[in-house]
Amino acid sequence: MQGNGADQYMPEIMRLTDQPDWLYLLREYYEMYRFLPAGGSKAIRSHQKQVREAINRLIRENPTLRDVSPAALPVTAHLRRALDEGRSGVLAPVARALDAVRGRLHWEYGYDRLPKGLARAYGYAEIAGPNGPIPSSQVILGLVLFAPGCIYPAHAHQGITESYICLSGSVSENDYGVYAPGSSIYNPPGHAHRITVSDLEPALLAYAWIGEPAVLSGNKMVLGTPRVKA
Repeated sequence: MQGNGADQYMPEIMRLTDQPDWLYLLREYYEMYRFLPAGGSKAIRSHQKQVREAINRLIRENPTLRDVSPAALPVTAHLRRALDEGRSGVLAPVARALDAVRGRLHWEYGYDRLPKGLARAYGYAEIAGPNGPIPSSQVILGLVLFAPGCIYPAHAHQGITESYICLSGSVSENDYGVYAPGSSIYNPPGHAHRITVSDLEPALLAYAWIGEPAVLSGNKMVLGTPRVKA
């Protein structure tokens, strides 16, 4: 029997396993959080475990992929250089997996008001989460790209535990240390952090957020140091 016109044009449902490039990328995130040193910190070790467990659950669920339109920002002019540098570093498998999906990433700012100097020097792309191509309510995984010399103002995430992993370039957080490829930064909920970037190369960081589903889905990014109640 011939179906009606509506049936003939129903969009094809694509699950995670139908788009192996996204699946391979998730696995690379899992491996980063499996082998990343915790430096003896129980808090960091616990966060890494939570990220791994969330990724495992996501892979087992094999979710239907979300149709997210690719979008570029001025800073993505530095993406090719960042990935080229990443392919020669300690996390080369991650850079190669990212290269396979680079044309499908949706880069954005995430702020209602953005400082003038940041518009050409910063952007992020969600990979898994409430708005990413891989739907997830338990973890947000993504990328943040900084142009050379970028100064990312102090900001904090309430109710969210965050980690960055440097894939290429180098950054400093709160002027306390320098983080090169293969190193990580851990930010507990509410921790204000300011990021500065090397003058010579862009910096590409992977990030993971862990928090309650309602907090992850409703998170609003706000620049500025949180006020301390008296």
